[in-house]
Amino acid sequence: MQQNGLTLQKHTALRPTRTHDGVVVALRSNIRWCSDHLEIHARNGEVVRIVFVIDACDREIIAWSAVANAGISGEMVCDLMIAAVERRFRTLKVPHRLEWLSDNGSAYIARQTAQVAAALGIDLLFTPVRSPQSNGMSEAFVKTLKRDYASTVILPDAETILALLPEWIEDYCEVHPHSGLKFRSPREFLRLSA
Repeated sequence: MQQNGLTLQKHTALRPTRTHDGVVVALRSNIRWCSDHLEIHARNGEVVRIVFVIDACDREIIAWSAVANAGISGEMVCDLMIAAVERRFRTLKVPHRLEWLSDNGSAYIARQTAQVAAALGIDLLFTPVRSPQSNGMSEAFVKTLKRDYASTVILPDAETILALLPEWIEDYCEVHPHSGLKFRSPREFLRLSA
């Protein structure tokens, strides 16, 4: 099988070394970021997959990426980490300890993801297996995006979803009230905290 190129690729992931088992909400911004991915289905059967990172204090979507009819890769997660660090710190290294909480998906446990996280100074934490509620901050955003945005419009194809996503995420960050932020939007909360 090897001679004919019929074997599977070798396992390249690093098993999570540290499982997160505490409280998700952080007391200050830029202490813990949560990441997850979701799918939005178009009427024609196309699927858009979105990967994002959200701050566990202020709930702002710091960075996100979407792809149509393809999976979320480790490279996408690495690019997401770099974009988030650049956006929040305007540098390529975090100035203090920062936790990145995610599930145990292959894109998050890939060797490349761990290497990029280490280079950026990010500590990777993973939710216990089959325990999505332990990343409740991300799950709440997924529910909100699907309920308050995607389900309110007709989505004929992936192109439409990709065109609407920037507007939806901007509205979520700038306007959407959060009970955990005393019914302020994430950016309103950030402006008042500065």
